[in-house]
Amino acid sequence: MARVASKILARRKGQAAALPFTKRNYQILGIGLLFIILGYVALSQQPWDGTMPLVVAPILLVLGYCVIIPLGILYREKAPKQPLEATTPTEPHV
Repeated sequence: MARVASKILARRKGQAAALPFTKRNYQILGIGLLFIILGYVALSQQPWDGTMPLVVAPILLVLGYCVIIPLGILYREKAPKQPLEATTPTEPHV
């Protein structure tokens, strides 16, 4: 049991303690939540056989649940590219 606990602690020490979500992720998740709320509001509109409940609401709900929320979870900012150093030919070792 002690060996397992020491292995787990060794793994945790090697990992960076960074939060997986950034401010941008939370903004995207908030937009997804807004789409979902608007979809349910459109779904509850009268008359029940109108355009809002039958066309607009399902589109908003599918976009919110299937596109925007997963995008907010999976989104990562691109790492800044580091310029490649100019390589100069080195003299051969004799």
